[in-house]
Amino acid sequence: MAEALHAFYDRIPLIDRFETVGDTARYVPLPDGWHVGVADVENSTRAIAAGGYKAVNMVGAAVIAATMNALKTRDYPFAFGGDGAAIAVPPEAAETAADALARVRRFARESLDLELRVALLSVEAIRAAGHDVRVARLGVSPHLSFALFSGGGVHWAEQELKAGRIALPEAADEAWPDLAGLSCRWEPIAARNGRILSLIAVPAPGAREADFAALVTRISEIAEAAPDRAVPVSAEKMVPKVFSSGLAIEARIARGSIRTALAYLKLAAFSAFVWVLFRNHWRFGGFDPDAYKDMSVVNSDFRKFDDGLRMTLDCNADVEARIRQALDAAQADGIADYGIHTQDAALMTCLVPSALTDDHMHFIDGAAGGYAQAAVALKGRIAARAEAA
Repeated sequence: MAEALHAFYDRIPLIDRFETVGDTARYVPLPDGWHVGVADVENSTRAIAAGGYKAVNMVGAAVIAATMNALKTRDYPFAFGGDGAAIAVPPEAAETAADALARVRRFARESLDLELRVALLSVEAIRAAGHDVRVARLGVSPHLSFALFSGGGVHWAEQELKAGRIALPEAADEAWPDLAGLSCRWEPIAARNGRILSLIAVPAPGAREADFAALVTRISEIAEAAPDRAVPVSAEKMVPKVFSSGLAIEARIARGSIRTALAYLKLAAFSAFVWVLFRNHWRFGGFDPDAYKDMSVVNSDFRKFDDGLRMTLDCNADVEARIRQALDAAQADGIADYGIHTQDAALMTCLVPSALTDDHMHFIDGAAGGYAQAAVALKGRIAARAEAA
């Protein structure tokens, strides 16, 4: 299983500049026989309104963690979407991935009171519907890369999932996902430059790939030139707490009220120990808290491409205005549709196979709706354009 993953994924050349991710000629078609998994939290806007977006993000990251642990490798294509996720696996891993998705669906409902829709379908089915799935890799550090998707197939599968035309059933009562390494202990990270901007931009119907790629480059250059490069995570803002708001959510990975209570106590004790290390800049064994925070910034997925541009940026009013101006012009020219949501802080959900290595990864979203709210704004713009036509 792992060999098939490495045979395809490892041979994909790394993209080292995010400004070029819109160039879909650099993406490799998913091999025949592969499967694409998609997941989406149903009524995520309702959960957000109730203050549950940290749990929503936890479920989206759980899809990636459960699949990673089931496949016993992190080297497979995946993308975090805030209130969901997308994955791709070879044919021999399809059954394993489907089981992992079904288990996360049960975890979401039973532990977090969230309804998670999940599905797995073949790339042949996607191509038969007139779409494709192509993959690239963005190198963010010598130890980590994130997958990028193009071709429209992932987006189409997500729409089919939301429409109820594809679905996997919930796992059996005794089934539970392996979510080792998944955590959400950091508090929301306050904006340094005024606001956290969650942005989604997708190609407009009939838009030329080259025009949309030029827009991606333009937005990326604006962000790159912004104060702090618009990166929403900073070592200075990563302040640990013993009893963080995410501790109770993470404890629910342990199934059952008694196990959850014991897990909470264990996590709190460990958090107190880690708090001492971070506060005093003390090393322990092979763990260096300052180096860990620095690598967390580098290994954050605050910008991505999955059939469209997604970014979570820390920016000031001028940078936001320039981004909006570029997007408005692109929409007027029939190049792109977009949605934006602003908030005061970013949210970080972590997947840490080991705190002693530098391949830990950090999924970034806005702390007050983020990508989910930006998607609502995007739908509104698309509907308005259709009505005007």
